[in-house]
Amino acid sequence: MAGKVKNLYVCSECGYETAKWFGKCPGCGEWNTMTEEVRETVRSKAASPVRARPSAVPMPITQITTEDEERYFTGSKELDRVLGGGIVKGSLVLLGGDPGIGKSTILLQICSHLGRILKILYISGEESKRQIKLRASRLGVNSENLYVMTETDVEIVADQIQTEKPDLVMVDSIQTMNFKELSSSPGSVTQVRECTNILMRTSKSLDVPCIIVGHVNKDGAIAGPKVLEHIVDAVLYFEGDKQMSYRILRAVKNRYGSTNEIGVFQMGDSGLSEVENPSLMLLSGRPKNVSGTCVACPLEGSRPILAEIQGLVTNSGYGNARRMSTGFDYNRMSMLLAVLEKRCGYYFSSLDAYINVIGGLRLDEPATDLAVALALVSSLKDIVMPENLLAFGEVGLTGEIRAVNHAGLRVTEAARLGFGKCILPYHNLKNLVLPDDAQIEVIGVRTIRDAVAALAKG
Repeated sequence: MAGKVKNLYVCSECGYETAKWFGKCPGCGEWNTMTEEVRETVRSKAASPVRARPSAVPMPITQITTEDEERYFTGSKELDRVLGGGIVKGSLVLLGGDPGIGKSTILLQICSHLGRILKILYISGEESKRQIKLRASRLGVNSENLYVMTETDVEIVADQIQTEKPDLVMVDSIQTMNFKELSSSPGSVTQVRECTNILMRTSKSLDVPCIIVGHVNKDGAIAGPKVLEHIVDAVLYFEGDKQMSYRILRAVKNRYGSTNEIGVFQMGDSGLSEVENPSLMLLSGRPKNVSGTCVACPLEGSRPILAEIQGLVTNSGYGNARRMSTGFDYNRMSMLLAVLEKRCGYYFSSLDAYINVIGGLRLDEPATDLAVALALVSSLKDIVMPENLLAFGEVGLTGEIRAVNHAGLRVTEAARLGFGKCILPYHNLKNLVLPDDAQIEVIGVRTIRDAVAALAKG
């Protein structure tokens, strides 16, 4: 007997369901996230796509061992770094990114390395087998242990995983998967949530790692309910402009390793190649002895990376001065401009100000504040920046320079790349430990005025 059909409104962020549309979700408070779905409330049968498992028995934590934990190395040091050392057995990894940025490419490159020793099941709901074969041939992937399946029914996918018992499963993508017991269309909030739950239960019951690809919406977040990111064990984001050759893979969640680790790749004709020294890549082509540029040293996970920050201050041709920031938080840029005006006497009110981080890198760490402020002052006063100078430190509202973590790692990385002078917070000097062969001059500053004075001295 067919079920009764009714319309529901589901929040795409938290999954809150209601029979009435709201502009603001009552569950999470987000605006314009309620989407309409058609659902059958009564079903003739209750099908379970995954076989029932034996009931779990509580176990003392002292009897639980982790000695048999096994990780699969992907063949890419950068990817293994982001994953925390490799792919853990039984883990569920969500890989997101813009279209054409390299998600399917990196999956096939993983198959090229792991296919020598492991049985891999590659499930695609977007491409045909011939299309996958053509891309695999271009990337040089030709393994007999790689099995390709084109299917969108998640129940059939779960049955094939239980039948074939592969060592690794890849699903491209979760938005194309469909659970036939639900009447909503593929890609909807309910479909994405339920399909992910089915894959999660199958993966955990068989102790098989599974990598699923997720599409992103116009805001850059993974499409579907926010609860999707809570279900999986790790969430990886591909960042960067697909028109550029460099890609940044960032871990925003990882139950088996540290978060905020990044891996840097370069897209070429033969696929994605890892960039072992991102600092050299980000500083390549840097102009010398010009104003409006400063090198910062943000810390991405456990890795210090040198990045060039460019600032431009010019006369405004409009009634209101323009502010534009690429790769740096716009609100924090506005705060720095206010501090420079109030505490240092540099007036930007009638001037256009622009900030750009070279290489497509996004800087979220407050330690980059000082480099941004110096780049703006350098452009305003046309002060030539020494090419061997870098700066890092957090700027407070009173103009003070606050200490940052791991100052020794940052200075050591700068000295290794040939920088001869570093402006850093004064309070970091007392605990600063550098290698004996580090040939770099460190200048401790208490306020942003001191930093500008040190910059003027060259």
